[in-house]
Amino acid sequence: MATYSDVTKRQDFVLLFDVTDGNPNGDPDAGNLPRIDQNTLQGMVTDVAIKRKVRDFVDLTHGTESRFKIYVQHQGILANEQRRAFEALGKGPTDRPDNDAKKWMCDNFFDIRMFGAVMTTGKSGQRAGSRDLQWNAGQVRGPLQLTFSRSIDPIEQHEWAITRVALTNADDTRPDISLDEEVAVSGQFGRKSTVPYGLYRTHGFFNPHFAKDTGVLEEDLELFWQALQMMWDQDHSAARGQMNCRGLYVFTHDSSLGNAPAYTLFDRIQVARKEGVEAPRKFADYAVEINDTFGLPAGVTLTRLVG
Repeated sequence: MATYSDVTKRQDFVLLFDVTDGNPNGDPDAGNLPRIDQNTLQGMVTDVAIKRKVRDFVDLTHGTESRFKIYVQHQGILANEQRRAFEALGKGPTDRPDNDAKKWMCDNFFDIRMFGAVMTTGKSGQRAGSRDLQWNAGQVRGPLQLTFSRSIDPIEQHEWAITRVALTNADDTRPDISLDEEVAVSGQFGRKSTVPYGLYRTHGFFNPHFAKDTGVLEEDLELFWQALQMMWDQDHSAARGQMNCRGLYVFTHDSSLGNAPAYTLFDRIQVARKEGVEAPRKFADYAVEINDTFGLPAGVTLTRLVG
């Protein structure tokens, strides 16, 4: 078994990914412009956006397998998924968390095992006296957590005007005096936001104590590493441009509690723009330096999965 897939050990990791001519994570509060730190102008991508890509990759590659179902689906109804647990166990709704249902959910949903979930609500439409009964499967704290991603340098937010020639409705017309008739309205305008180039960095943490509680196996962690490397190619869209994994570095601790603080390990991976590059437009405009020549802390192993 590879050390970085050992679920009894603490794992801390650094993920590097980039975007070219795309919007990696639009901000709905800013007209879907790429998210930025207002003070530093660095680009930001939420942890939720990265987890969404992981979920979609797992669903695409293992969605037919009962152990790898996805709880948080696009436009899914969470209460319906929780009800499946109670029906499988031959139980009815309850007014308190059901531990058997919680275990069933962990056993059958990859994202619950890995990321955790709040499953304490889910209306059943049934009552017991004055109490509303729910499909209550409790709450799970996941062993895998991600930080927000932050670009190495400030990003440029480009907003482009675009037009379309197709009509939405048959009555999208206007009067034309010269022709004395109604003509189709074409050239309607829209907006599209992109980042010309951005290299982003994310930190992540795997806690073996929580993994034991949720029933994470080696195959789960291996699938997660695979997703971080390959999910970008399954998530292409016109809005996102081109996104790629550029680095994945996993620090494995012999101790389940850890052999060194995570920040001291993350500091060993430095990413900086190369001298003379004023406007980065490709990954080659950056240099990644990994300090592992002077010896890692005792009990810590570094695995370079990408980079």
